[in-house]
Parts: sequence; C-alpha cells; structure tokens
Amino acid sequence: MGSEMIRLFGTVDDSIVDGPGIRFAIFVQGCPHLCPGCHNPQAQPTAGGTMTSLDALMARIEANPLISGVTFSGGEPFEQPEPLIALARWVRQYERTDKGGNKRPPLTIWAYSGYTFEQLITGTPSAQATKLLSLCDVLVDGPFIQAQASYLLKWRGSANQRIIDVPASLAAGNVLLWQA
Repeated sequence: MGSEMIRLFGTVDDSIVDGPGIRFAIFVQGCPHLCPGCHNPQAQPTAGGTMTSLDALMARIEANPLISGVTFSGGEPFEQPEPLIALARWVRQYERTDKGGNKRPPLTIWAYSGYTFEQLITGTPSAQATKLLSLCDVLVDGPFIQAQASYLLKWRGSANQRIIDVPASLAAGNVLLWQA
C-alpha cells in the first residue's frame, strides 16, 4: 500500500455495534448529508479529522485476531472511495490463520452510507463509489432520519435504513436484504 492516506474521524478496534461479531470500525471524516440528529456530527466537516496511512490501519487489523470483519462508516465512506477501495482489496486478499496455522474465515466488509444502494450503483457520488460498493459484503444504506430512530433497531439508526446483501443484490439487479 505504501503511503496512501485517508482522512479519519476515528476508529474502534473492537466494535460490537457496527455489524455482526467483533469488528474493526473505520469512521471517515467528511459527510455531505448533514442528517439532523447525526450520531457523529463532528465527522461531518471535510476539513477535520486526522490523516492516517492505510499501512497503519492494516497493521492494526492484522494485530487483532478477534475481529470478524471491517466496517466503513463515518462521516460518509463513499466520499473517500479511493483509499477505501485499496483497503477493501487488501482485506479481500488478507489470509488469516490461527496459532496452529489453520486458515480462519475471511474478514467481511460492511459499509454504512447516507446514500442509497440505488444511488451508489448509478454512480452517485462517483464511479469510484460504485467500485467501492462492489467490494462490500453488506451495505446499511440511507440517511439517518431522526423521526424514525430507535435503539431497538439492530445495526441501523433509523427504520428507513436497509441492511443489504451487496453481492446478491448486484447479481439479482435489485435490492436483497441481508440475512444473518
């Protein structure tokens, strides 16, 4: 990867709320949606955050044998698609083994976006965002709507958001919801 950089709001090495299992959650800096009641309003300004190398993120992912996946959140991850594409490709190729040298299941990739699946597959906000979507296993899509918010919703903030099986949806040509 070298010195490729990404602007981050922050990370959580062992999240249990950003998808199933223990996940390495990456919160990018910058979001155009400005949803009222946003969970991470400090992540909205594009000029904030901290520049971080992909190498540093990969080292932290490799150092955590407990994670079952990586989650891209924000801010808006599809506004910084290039570094996340590089990271997602690395995650796809990363082979994990246990202490006995046995292969472990591959890491899954989840992404949270204020854009909808339909917007992303048609090139909004960019063709690179569409490419990033194709590397994800699951997309939680749609803006946060405060009037539809509930703490009872698993892995999403408001009832309008969908948990989408990306590979199945791309193959079918329409949205198919993810099943645990």
